[in-house]
Amino acid sequence: MAKRLAGWRRWLPPVISAVLVTALIAALLRPGRSGIAGSPLLDKPAPASTLRSLDGVKVELASLQGRPVVVNFWASWCLPCRDEAPLLRSLSETQSDRGLAVLGISFQEPELQNARAFIWEYALAYPSLIDPGARTAINYGVSGVPETFFIDRQGIVRSADRGGLTPARLSEGLSRIGIKWP
Repeated sequence: MAKRLAGWRRWLPPVISAVLVTALIAALLRPGRSGIAGSPLLDKPAPASTLRSLDGVKVELASLQGRPVVVNFWASWCLPCRDEAPLLRSLSETQSDRGLAVLGISFQEPELQNARAFIWEYALAYPSLIDPGARTAINYGVSGVPETFFIDRQGIVRSADRGGLTPARLSEGLSRIGIKWP
């Protein structure tokens, strides 16, 4: 009997570890991890923020009221951010003259040179802003990157998206702020 108990105890730690790893993987891969997301900001005014671009230009979100706005939190080290960058570039290129404002906010970027290289690599022409201390990210409730917020002309957050944007999810978010795309 003692041998049987000793054998069972020997397998207990690996079994518990396997269960915990399985639970972690399931949590990371669960539906809702990416895509249109719930946010406490939905149908509320977008948090006010004043940030500077990598070029030092001051940008106030409040100054964009009257225009629909897409705010994308990104980082150069984020693979889904790299996947969605061409989509956001295309959106900015085709919709800016129609009143849409696209803003990128660099999230926890350890080296600003990496952010500059990312912008250059993807030829991003819309403003990319620096968020010292991640204060704006905290105000938006950002838990990771990429996260994108769709703000209507009245400055109200109408949609939030977690994970790399797809054309369909981008179109859905844009439709919630009155923009038809593509």
